[in-house]
Amino acid sequence: MKIAVMGAGAVGCYYGFRLARAGHDVVLIGRPQHVEAIERQGLRLETQTFDEYIRISASTEESAVQGAQLVLFCVKSTDTESGAAAIQPHLAPHAVVLSMQNGVENADRLRALLPQEVIAAAVYVGTEMAGPGHVRHHGRGELIIERSKASDDVARALIAAGVPTEISDDVRGALWAKLITNCAYNALSAVTQLPYGRLVKGEGVTVVLRDLVAECMAVAKADGVTLPGDVDVAVRKIAETAAGQYASTAQDLARGKRSEIDHLNGLIVRRGEALGIATPANRLLHAIVKLLESK
Repeated sequence: MKIAVMGAGAVGCYYGFRLARAGHDVVLIGRPQHVEAIERQGLRLETQTFDEYIRISASTEESAVQGAQLVLFCVKSTDTESGAAAIQPHLAPHAVVLSMQNGVENADRLRALLPQEVIAAAVYVGTEMAGPGHVRHHGRGELIIERSKASDDVARALIAAGVPTEISDDVRGALWAKLITNCAYNALSAVTQLPYGRLVKGEGVTVVLRDLVAECMAVAKADGVTLPGDVDVAVRKIAETAAGQYASTAQDLARGKRSEIDHLNGLIVRRGEALGIATPANRLLHAIVKLLESK
């Protein structure tokens, strides 16, 4: 299969590496410093079980999606519209776009702009860019994807590449469960610049996490969302399964970049206001991260 990764940061490079390693024709579309390093020495993936380089195509041009049967859409939520507009003229009519982004609204935002089939995915992976063309994997890697016409084929390709993939009839619930995890950890990790494992050992942090999750769950319930499993347990487990992981928001702030906080805690604040649910813990963390962004 010809596959393009639009927004080849840590998440996109991780899954692009897995698919290329399984024999697919993958092109990564990313920033110049990563593209140059990948063209020079290949893409490096460092995990707990192996550390390898793989030769893989890379480009800074959105036109590289041309001819792709599957596009892993991994840009930040802040860039959904601009990223979709950039690839739209080059997409094959029957291409499938897999939205692998944080937040709960991105697939719908993409459908408003692209006539191609869009599949929403909840992504559970701990990764970071450790340097140009160098991905470090901290744990997990499974996907929950939306049931659609193409979902069986997409899931088969991912599973064969070593990516655990589940097709769900209620991906909205899975996306909200992921959102709640992000709301619990991302802002705190960003403010403190600590990984999850150290973060949860801080004085009073467990109570703060409990308050954040309770607010998110109240908003989800009022919004008619059915959450899968025990969300509280899932949130607690993240600190064990990805103890060394820094949140994407922490990585953004450390690099002086704009974060996705408006689509995480900020979304909870906005939906809470619309539904009459108080969200003081989420509001405070959203405000603090916005202040840090403005420095």
